[in-house]
Amino acid sequence: MFRQSCSHLRTTFHFSCPPWFSILLLSTSTLLSTELRRTRGMLVTSEGPQTIQKAEGERGTLGCNYTPSPSDTGELDIEWSVISPDTTQKDHMLMSYTSGTEYIHGDHTLAKGLTFAAGDPSVGDASLSIAVLTPAHSATYQCKVKKSPGVDMRKISLVVMVKPSVPKCWVEGMELVGEVVSLHCESARGSTPLKHTWRRESGGPVPTAATQNSATGELKISNHSQSFAGIYLCEVNNAVGAERCWINLKANKPPNRAAVIVGTVVGSLLLIFILLVLIVLLFWKLSSRQRYEKEFSNEIREDAPPPDSHPGSRHTSRSASQRPQVSYCQVDGTEVSSFSERQTHTPSSNSRRHTPAEYDTTYGYTV
Repeated sequence: MFRQSCSHLRTTFHFSCPPWFSILLLSTSTLLSTELRRTRGMLVTSEGPQTIQKAEGERGTLGCNYTPSPSDTGELDIEWSVISPDTTQKDHMLMSYTSGTEYIHGDHTLAKGLTFAAGDPSVGDASLSIAVLTPAHSATYQCKVKKSPGVDMRKISLVVMVKPSVPKCWVEGMELVGEVVSLHCESARGSTPLKHTWRRESGGPVPTAATQNSATGELKISNHSQSFAGIYLCEVNNAVGAERCWINLKANKPPNRAAVIVGTVVGSLLLIFILLVLIVLLFWKLSSRQRYEKEFSNEIREDAPPPDSHPGSRHTSRSASQRPQVSYCQVDGTEVSSFSERQTHTPSSNSRRHTPAEYDTTYGYTV
């Protein structure tokens, strides 16, 4: 073949075919034949983005369609695994299909709710289906289809995002004409990046004098006026969803500054007067209490009797001198008693004498 080519070239261009040209043609034909054999092997034909963004709670499908070659006569083997971000660590196999049987490998959290999208993966569809997506499913997946001698694979990055929650809208400022007013919008949940957009639903578009920050959700009005009043809508969105809130911005007239000043002065004077009254009442109460305590202590000192020099001996002598003596005698068959006080001196036992009492019938008592 190469000799014929060289002869043809020699005949056509009238020059000789060098040996290196024959070697070049032989190498090129070998590479082409190898490439043709490779393209006729197993081929994953799925198309689409290599990175997929899905919302939390939705159902996700990772495509992996394949076409085997007639020369691929071996047993079909399908593997789905999660690629470890650390190249020094092993990948985690999730599901496999071998000899007509599906297998789930390990207790990996990502293996929950996984199934093959097609009822029979051997018909050319090895796509993976996830029932309920969660942020934990965010990873890089690999689909590997092997049927000896052909083999092919595909990698897909899945990013599970959280939709923005219904935002809250509020106004900072008193909505006074001529003052600075800021409209704010914020969602409690949502995967970043979040974009905030303010629109005006009544009264025309948002005035160009107002500035808004799409990252923080602030719409700032430096000099508020009646032309800014109206209903405003704030939309918060990310790659998987959007939510909105509304607010009615008013334009209130500023209060009379003279009246505000007068009211402030009057209120301050009234507060000072009340404080003075309280101080006077407190001082009067303390003074009255001290005067009462002083008078009460003086009355106690005046009513108290002087102390005795010998209270014990005085009590003893008094009780001894004033102790009554009782004697009994019978008068006409009736027993009568006679009382007499003991004298201060105590007679001797030999001189003590009892005088019988006499009953006086006129007065009716003993004499």
